[in-house]
Amino acid sequence: MKPKDTAEHYILSSSPHAHSKSSVRGIMRDVIIALLPTTAAGIFFFGWPAVWTIATCVSTCIVAEALCRLAMKRENTIGDLSAIVTGLLLALNLPAGIPLWMAVVGSVFAIGVAKQVFGGLGMNPFNPALAARAFMLISFTGPMTTWLKPFWWRTPDAATTATPLATMKTWFAADAVAKATPHATDAIPSLANLALGNMPGCIGEVSAVALAIGAVYLLWRKVITWHIPAAFIATVVVYSLVAGGAPAYSQVLTGGVMIGAFFMATDYVTSPTTAKGKLIFGFGCGLLCMLIRQFGGYPEGCSFAILIMNSVTPLVNRWTSPKPFGAK
Repeated sequence: MKPKDTAEHYILSSSPHAHSKSSVRGIMRDVIIALLPTTAAGIFFFGWPAVWTIATCVSTCIVAEALCRLAMKRENTIGDLSAIVTGLLLALNLPAGIPLWMAVVGSVFAIGVAKQVFGGLGMNPFNPALAARAFMLISFTGPMTTWLKPFWWRTPDAATTATPLATMKTWFAADAVAKATPHATDAIPSLANLALGNMPGCIGEVSAVALAIGAVYLLWRKVITWHIPAAFIATVVVYSLVAGGAPAYSQVLTGGVMIGAFFMATDYVTSPTTAKGKLIFGFGCGLLCMLIRQFGGYPEGCSFAILIMNSVTPLVNRWTSPKPFGAK
Protein backbone atom coordinates (compact mmCIF):
# COMPACT_ATOMS: atom_id res chain seq x y z
CA MET A 1 0.00 0.00 0.00
CA LYS A 2 1.33 3.42 -0.92
CA PRO A 3 1.91 5.53 2.22
CA LYS A 4 -0.14 8.64 2.56
CA ASP A 5 1.59 11.93 1.97
CA THR A 6 2.00 13.85 5.19
CA ALA A 7 3.63 17.09 6.19
CA GLU A 8 6.14 15.22 8.33
CA HIS A 9 9.26 13.77 6.75
CA TYR A 10 12.06 11.78 8.30
CA ILE A 11 15.54 12.80 7.21
CA LEU A 12 18.31 10.24 7.35
CA SER A 13 21.78 11.70 7.85
CA SER A 14 25.05 11.00 9.59
CA SER A 15 25.91 12.38 13.01
CA PRO A 16 25.93 14.82 14.68
CA HIS A 17 22.19 15.00 15.15
CA ALA A 18 22.27 17.50 18.03
CA HIS A 19 23.50 21.00 17.32
CA SER A 20 24.31 23.94 19.56
CA LYS A 21 24.43 27.65 18.92
CA SER A 22 28.23 27.66 19.29
CA SER A 23 30.35 28.66 16.33
CA VAL A 24 34.06 28.81 15.66
CA ARG A 25 33.94 32.60 15.64
CA GLY A 26 32.03 32.69 18.92
CA ILE A 27 34.44 30.31 20.65
CA MET A 28 37.48 32.22 19.39
CA ARG A 29 35.92 35.48 20.54
CA ASP A 30 35.49 34.04 24.03
CA VAL A 31 39.12 32.89 24.08
CA ILE A 32 40.27 36.38 23.08
CA ILE A 33 38.16 37.91 25.85
CA ALA A 34 39.58 35.42 28.36
CA LEU A 35 43.13 36.33 27.32
CA LEU A 36 42.62 40.07 27.81
CA PRO A 37 43.43 40.09 31.58
CA THR A 38 46.78 38.33 31.14
CA THR A 39 47.53 40.45 28.07
CA ALA A 40 46.92 43.59 30.12
CA ALA A 41 49.07 42.24 32.96
CA GLY A 42 51.93 41.45 30.56
CA ILE A 43 51.80 44.97 29.13
CA PHE A 44 51.66 46.43 32.65
CA PHE A 45 54.78 44.58 33.78
CA PHE A 46 56.88 44.71 30.59
CA GLY A 47 55.66 47.88 28.90
CA TRP A 48 56.10 48.77 25.22
CA PRO A 49 58.26 45.74 24.33
CA ALA A 50 55.26 43.55 25.16
CA VAL A 51 52.95 45.76 23.08
CA TRP A 52 55.15 45.55 20.00
CA THR A 53 55.58 41.78 20.33
CA ILE A 54 51.82 41.20 20.64
CA ALA A 55 50.99 43.55 17.76
CA THR A 56 53.63 41.93 15.53
CA CYS A 57 52.49 38.35 16.18
CA VAL A 58 48.78 39.06 15.75
CA SER A 59 49.15 41.14 12.59
CA THR A 60 51.61 38.68 11.02
CA CYS A 61 49.31 35.73 11.73
CA ILE A 62 46.37 37.52 10.08
CA VAL A 63 48.41 38.33 6.96
CA ALA A 64 49.91 34.83 6.83
CA GLU A 65 46.46 33.26 7.10
CA ALA A 66 45.11 35.40 4.25
CA LEU A 67 48.10 34.70 1.98
CA CYS A 68 48.08 30.96 2.69
CA ARG A 69 44.37 30.64 1.92
CA LEU A 70 44.85 32.69 -1.24
CA ALA A 71 47.77 30.53 -2.37
CA MET A 72 45.78 27.37 -1.63
CA LYS A 73 42.78 28.81 -3.53
CA ARG A 74 40.52 28.19 -0.57
CA GLU A 75 37.98 30.25 1.30
CA ASN A 76 39.40 33.11 3.35
CA THR A 77 39.13 32.18 7.04
CA ILE A 78 40.28 35.40 8.70
CA GLY A 79 36.72 36.01 9.87
CA ASP A 80 36.71 33.00 12.21
CA LEU A 81 39.24 34.84 14.45
CA SER A 82 41.43 31.73 14.83
CA ALA A 83 44.47 33.52 13.36
CA ILE A 84 44.10 36.26 15.98
CA VAL A 85 43.95 33.65 18.75
CA THR A 86 47.07 31.91 17.40
CA GLY A 87 48.98 35.19 17.17
CA LEU A 88 47.91 36.29 20.64
CA LEU A 89 48.78 32.94 22.23
CA LEU A 90 52.16 32.87 20.51
CA ALA A 91 52.98 36.41 21.66
CA LEU A 92 51.97 35.61 25.24
CA ASN A 93 54.37 32.66 25.18
CA LEU A 94 57.32 34.80 24.10
CA PRO A 95 59.65 36.95 26.20
CA ALA A 96 59.06 40.67 25.91
CA GLY A 97 61.77 42.39 23.94
CA ILE A 98 62.47 39.52 21.56
CA PRO A 99 63.60 40.88 18.15
CA LEU A 100 60.46 41.53 16.15
CA TRP A 101 61.73 39.78 13.04
CA MET A 102 61.91 36.58 15.10
CA ALA A 103 58.30 37.12 16.15
CA VAL A 104 57.41 37.43 12.45
CA VAL A 105 59.22 34.18 11.61
CA GLY A 106 57.48 32.37 14.46
CA SER A 107 54.06 33.68 13.43
CA VAL A 108 54.55 32.59 9.81
CA PHE A 109 55.61 29.15 11.02
CA ALA A 110 52.53 28.89 13.28
CA ILE A 111 50.09 29.65 10.45
CA GLY A 112 51.88 28.40 7.37
CA VAL A 113 53.55 25.24 8.67
CA ALA A 114 51.75 24.17 11.84
CA LYS A 115 48.24 24.96 10.60
CA GLN A 116 47.65 25.55 6.88
CA VAL A 117 49.99 22.82 5.60
CA PHE A 118 47.64 20.31 7.21
CA GLY A 119 44.56 21.91 5.68
CA GLY A 120 43.66 24.64 8.11
CA LEU A 121 41.70 24.87 11.34
CA GLY A 122 40.47 21.52 12.58
CA MET A 123 43.08 19.44 10.75
CA ASN A 124 46.29 20.45 12.50
CA PRO A 125 47.69 17.71 14.79
CA PHE A 126 49.64 20.12 16.98
CA ASN A 127 48.73 23.39 18.64
CA PRO A 128 50.06 25.99 16.17
CA ALA A 129 51.19 28.53 18.78
CA LEU A 130 53.05 25.91 20.80
CA ALA A 131 54.59 24.36 17.69
CA ALA A 132 55.88 27.80 16.71
CA ARG A 133 57.22 28.43 20.21
CA ALA A 134 59.10 25.13 20.19
CA PHE A 135 60.49 25.95 16.73
CA MET A 136 61.64 29.36 17.96
CA LEU A 137 63.13 27.94 21.15
CA ILE A 138 65.27 25.54 19.11
CA SER A 139 66.16 28.09 16.41
CA PHE A 140 66.65 31.20 18.56
CA THR A 141 67.66 29.76 21.93
CA GLY A 142 69.46 32.86 23.17
CA PRO A 143 66.75 35.48 22.58
CA MET A 144 64.05 32.98 23.62
CA THR A 145 65.70 32.53 27.02
CA THR A 146 66.55 36.18 27.67
CA TRP A 147 63.99 37.67 30.02
CA LEU A 148 63.19 41.29 30.71
CA LYS A 149 62.72 42.23 34.32
CA PRO A 150 59.46 43.98 35.19
CA PHE A 151 60.23 47.61 34.47
CA TRP A 152 60.45 48.71 38.10
CA TRP A 153 63.05 46.00 38.84
CA ARG A 154 65.43 47.32 36.23
CA THR A 155 68.67 49.10 36.90
CA PRO A 156 70.85 50.91 34.34
CA ASP A 157 73.27 47.97 34.23
CA ALA A 158 70.80 45.05 34.33
CA ALA A 159 67.51 44.92 32.43
CA THR A 160 67.44 41.13 32.06
CA THR A 161 67.58 38.27 34.53
CA ALA A 162 66.92 34.56 34.98
CA THR A 163 63.38 33.32 35.54
CA PRO A 164 62.35 31.68 38.81
CA LEU A 165 62.14 28.36 36.94
CA ALA A 166 65.82 28.54 36.04
CA THR A 167 66.64 28.99 39.71
CA MET A 168 64.23 26.29 40.90
CA LYS A 169 65.78 23.74 38.55
CA THR A 170 68.77 23.63 40.89
CA TRP A 171 66.44 22.67 43.73
CA PHE A 172 65.99 19.23 42.18
CA ALA A 173 69.68 18.56 42.81
CA ALA A 174 70.94 16.47 45.71
CA ASP A 175 70.33 17.79 49.22
CA ALA A 176 74.03 18.37 49.76
CA VAL A 177 74.23 20.62 46.72
CA ALA A 178 71.04 22.44 47.67
CA LYS A 179 72.35 23.10 51.17
CA ALA A 180 75.61 24.37 49.74
CA THR A 181 73.74 27.08 47.83
CA PRO A 182 71.13 28.45 50.24
CA HIS A 183 71.32 31.85 48.55
CA ALA A 184 69.39 30.41 45.58
CA THR A 185 66.16 30.80 47.52
CA ASP A 186 66.56 34.56 47.41
CA ALA A 187 65.85 34.54 43.67
CA ILE A 188 62.37 33.05 44.13
CA PRO A 189 59.71 35.81 44.26
CA SER A 190 57.26 35.89 47.14
CA LEU A 191 53.91 34.14 46.88
CA ALA A 192 52.21 37.51 46.27
CA ASN A 193 54.58 38.36 43.42
CA LEU A 194 54.19 34.88 41.94
CA ALA A 195 50.42 35.25 41.95
CA LEU A 196 50.31 38.80 40.62
CA GLY A 197 53.07 38.37 38.05
CA ASN A 198 55.80 40.65 39.36
CA MET A 199 58.60 38.44 38.04
CA PRO A 200 60.51 37.78 34.81
CA GLY A 201 59.01 35.38 32.31
CA CYS A 202 56.98 35.20 29.12
CA ILE A 203 54.52 38.04 28.53
CA GLY A 204 51.36 36.10 29.26
CA GLU A 205 52.49 33.47 31.76
CA VAL A 206 53.62 35.62 34.68
CA SER A 207 50.30 36.66 36.26
CA ALA A 208 48.48 33.66 37.72
CA VAL A 209 45.64 35.88 38.94
CA ALA A 210 45.00 37.25 35.44
CA LEU A 211 45.12 33.75 33.97
CA ALA A 212 42.72 32.49 36.63
CA ILE A 213 40.24 35.25 35.75
CA GLY A 214 40.35 34.21 32.10
CA ALA A 215 40.02 30.54 33.05
CA VAL A 216 36.90 31.23 35.12
CA TYR A 217 35.39 33.05 32.16
CA LEU A 218 36.09 30.09 29.83
CA LEU A 219 34.59 27.65 32.32
CA TRP A 220 31.55 29.88 32.83
CA ARG A 221 31.02 30.14 29.08
CA LYS A 222 31.53 26.36 28.82
CA VAL A 223 34.24 26.84 26.22
CA ILE A 224 36.42 24.43 28.22
CA THR A 225 35.76 21.80 30.88
CA TRP A 226 37.59 21.24 34.15
CA HIS A 227 39.08 17.86 33.25
CA ILE A 228 42.36 18.79 31.51
CA PRO A 229 43.30 21.77 33.74
CA ALA A 230 42.49 19.91 36.95
CA ALA A 231 44.43 16.78 35.95
CA PHE A 232 47.35 18.87 34.66
CA ILE A 233 47.73 21.06 37.76
CA ALA A 234 47.04 18.23 40.23
CA THR A 235 49.78 16.13 38.62
CA VAL A 236 52.26 19.01 38.88
CA VAL A 237 51.39 19.47 42.57
CA VAL A 238 51.66 15.77 43.45
CA TYR A 239 54.93 15.37 41.54
CA SER A 240 56.37 18.42 43.31
CA LEU A 241 55.41 17.05 46.72
CA VAL A 242 56.90 13.64 45.98
CA ALA A 243 60.08 14.79 44.22
CA GLY A 244 60.86 17.61 46.61
CA GLY A 245 62.80 20.65 45.51
CA ALA A 246 60.86 23.86 45.00
CA PRO A 247 57.49 24.30 46.76
CA ALA A 248 54.52 22.94 44.82
CA TYR A 249 52.82 26.32 44.58
CA SER A 250 55.89 27.82 42.90
CA GLN A 251 55.90 25.06 40.28
CA VAL A 252 52.29 25.87 39.44
CA LEU A 253 52.58 29.67 39.50
CA THR A 254 55.76 29.93 37.42
CA GLY A 255 56.41 29.03 33.82
CA GLY A 256 53.69 27.88 31.47
CA VAL A 257 51.59 25.62 33.71
CA MET A 258 48.67 28.02 34.17
CA ILE A 259 48.46 29.28 30.60
CA GLY A 260 49.20 25.81 29.30
CA ALA A 261 46.58 24.05 31.41
CA PHE A 262 43.72 26.44 30.63
CA PHE A 263 44.51 27.89 27.21
CA MET A 264 46.85 25.56 25.32
CA ALA A 265 46.14 21.98 26.40
CA THR A 266 42.38 22.55 26.09
CA ASP A 267 42.57 23.28 22.36
CA TYR A 268 39.60 21.49 20.78
CA VAL A 269 41.49 20.21 17.75
CA THR A 270 44.52 18.74 19.49
CA SER A 271 43.03 17.37 22.74
CA PRO A 272 40.81 14.32 23.40
CA THR A 273 37.04 14.51 23.09
CA THR A 274 35.95 12.28 25.97
CA ALA A 275 36.02 13.14 29.68
CA LYS A 276 38.19 10.13 30.50
CA GLY A 277 40.51 10.99 27.63
CA LYS A 278 40.85 14.57 28.87
CA LEU A 279 41.88 13.35 32.31
CA ILE A 280 44.51 11.08 30.78
CA PHE A 281 45.70 13.91 28.56
CA GLY A 282 45.98 16.35 31.48
CA PHE A 283 47.84 13.79 33.59
CA GLY A 284 50.28 13.14 30.75
CA CYS A 285 50.90 16.86 30.25
CA GLY A 286 51.60 17.43 33.94
CA LEU A 287 53.87 14.40 34.28
CA LEU A 288 55.92 15.17 31.17
CA CYS A 289 56.19 18.83 32.14
CA MET A 290 57.70 17.96 35.51
CA LEU A 291 59.98 15.26 34.09
CA ILE A 292 61.40 17.77 31.60
CA ARG A 293 61.77 20.38 34.33
CA GLN A 294 63.69 17.96 36.51
CA PHE A 295 65.75 15.97 34.02
CA GLY A 296 65.60 17.94 30.74
CA GLY A 297 67.97 20.51 29.33
CA TYR A 298 65.41 23.34 29.64
CA PRO A 299 64.05 24.71 32.92
CA GLU A 300 60.55 24.70 31.40
CA GLY A 301 58.80 21.69 29.92
CA CYS A 302 55.19 22.75 29.49
CA SER A 303 55.25 23.43 25.74
CA PHE A 304 57.03 20.21 24.86
CA ALA A 305 54.79 18.21 27.21
CA ILE A 306 51.61 19.45 25.52
CA LEU A 307 53.03 18.88 22.03
CA ILE A 308 54.00 15.32 22.91
CA MET A 309 50.51 14.66 24.25
CA ASN A 310 49.03 16.24 21.10
CA SER A 311 50.74 13.47 19.15
CA VAL A 312 49.01 10.73 21.16
CA THR A 313 45.56 12.34 21.18
CA PRO A 314 44.24 10.04 18.41
CA LEU A 315 45.28 7.01 20.46
CA VAL A 316 43.68 8.40 23.61
CA ASN A 317 40.47 9.04 21.68
CA ARG A 318 40.53 5.46 20.39
CA TRP A 319 41.09 4.01 23.86
CA THR A 320 38.40 6.06 25.56
CA SER A 321 35.66 6.46 22.95
CA PRO A 322 32.46 4.64 23.94
CA LYS A 323 31.35 1.73 21.77
CA PRO A 324 28.38 2.39 19.47
CA PHE A 325 25.09 0.98 20.70
CA GLY A 326 24.80 -2.67 19.71
CA ALA A 327 28.45 -3.11 18.81
CA LYS A 328 30.23 -6.23 20.01
